[in-house]
Order: sequence, then structure tokens, then C-alpha cells
Amino acid sequence: MTSEAIVGVDLGGTNVRVGKVRGHAIERRHERRIRAHEAETSVLAEIFGAVEEVFDDDVAGIGCGVPSVVDVERGIVYAVENIPAWREVHLKDELEGRFGVPAFINNDANAFVLGELYFGKAQGYRHVVGLTLGTGLGGGVVIDGRLYSGRNCGAGEIGMIPHRGHIVEHDCAGAFFEREAGVTGDVLFARARQGDAAALALYAAYGGELAHAVMIVLYAYDPELIVLGGSISRAYALFADGLWERLRRQYAYRHALERLVIAVSETEDVAVLGAAALYLDARRPS
Repeated sequence: MTSEAIVGVDLGGTNVRVGKVRGHAIERRHERRIRAHEAETSVLAEIFGAVEEVFDDDVAGIGCGVPSVVDVERGIVYAVENIPAWREVHLKDELEGRFGVPAFINNDANAFVLGELYFGKAQGYRHVVGLTLGTGLGGGVVIDGRLYSGRNCGAGEIGMIPHRGHIVEHDCAGAFFEREAGVTGDVLFARARQGDAAALALYAAYGGELAHAVMIVLYAYDPELIVLGGSISRAYALFADGLWERLRRQYAYRHALERLVIAVSETEDVAVLGAAALYLDARRPS
């Protein structure tokens, strides 16, 4: 692990979190709400202000994870769903021009898997897929120890694959619980923890649905490890049996299942650490 200081930036739809990262620790951190419906330049100014709270002369670079598709080479962010004015933002150029250090921009799910690779459950693995389970289903892919974003930052976006007249994330993310139970995942989780039979059965059914997404991951990328993050992942103990039962029943390569590890992220501040890891991954020798 490098001794350089890196600023990690996690841009969400309502707030931005930043941290000055050195080694395995966040030395300083800052969080602020952003006015997501303001002009492009207003949102940029809020990001700059957040970075300035932790930036100093020790910082060698900046990594930024965003909830959008990114032109990784040029650092251009396209069509951020919750920030309407951000249709084409040259974020790499903006950050480098403001702070004078290299900046690396990528999708937030890609930042998540790098956070696990450098700081969390994926340390020591070389072939990893990270799945973020929340409002949507995001995916990040590590092949032979390096992040693989694809030509257009679309690698790992299995949630967007057509499925049953919708897309995969329709059955494997938060919409599943709202559709099947009429409540949010948080409400259902609370009921399940209290032993509610209907809630427990729904989580088991969710595990079976998520197994479809996991099988796509296995056939496409054949990872050693799948690491789960996002709000739904904290209920893994409730849906693990349903997930593994379907995998054992339907996945073709039983010997691969015997070697597969599925783990839940426990990395504190993984989004900020993962953003910083974008710099580490980009600067590693080939």
C-alpha cells in the first residue's frame, strides 16, 4: 500500500462525502449535502468545497466515484440520474484544473469493488465481482487483480440485462420488496428480524431471484469471490439459503460452486476508500 495521500470522493444524488486517505486509514473526512437540482457549475462548486476541506500539499491524487456511466479515459461523467444538470461533465479536467493533481473518475459500483480489493474482503483475491444491492443493482469487475471497466464503463452492469419483460434489477433490488410486499426493504427487514413468517419467506424468495443475477456473473466472469454491498446486503443471512439452493439446483458447474466465496462487505467508508482506490489502481504498473 502506498504512503501517498489520496482524496476519495463519493458523489451521491443528495450528498458528497470526501476523505483524505493514507495507507488503510481516512485521516480527515467531510460530508455535505448538494443541491442536486441546481446548475452544473453549482454542484461542481459544492464538490470543490468538500474536497478543499481535506485537501493539502500531501495529496498526490484524487479518485471520484459517481452514480453514472463514465468515459473513464477522459473522465467525462454522463447523465447522472439524480443530478439533472449533469448531462456531460468533464469532471477529470475540472478537478485537475482546480487542484493540480491527477484525478480518476469511475462508476460508483466499480469504486466499491476496488474498495474491497484494496481495503476489504477482496484483499488477496484476483478475480472478483462486487454487487451493490439497493435501489438498483450495480456491479464492478476485477480481472486478474485489476479493475475491468470495459470500453464504455459498462462491464458488470448485469442489472440492466433484459429479464421477464423488465430488467434483472427489477427482481434483484429494492423494487422486488416494494412490488411483492408493498413496503421498503428496511420495513421488511425489521419484520423479518422479529420473526415474521411472511417477511422471512419473502427474503428466501429474494435469494432465489438474486441467484439469477449471480449465475449471470458466474457464466460471464467466473470469479473466485462475489462481495455484496448496499443496504440489502445486510440481510444476507435471511436470503443466503434461497440463493445457494437455486445455485446448487441450476448452475451447471458444481465444482465451481464448491470453490466460490460469497461475502458481505464490512468495510467502513468503503465508498470513499474505493474512490481513493481508483487512483491506486490506475497508477499501478501494468
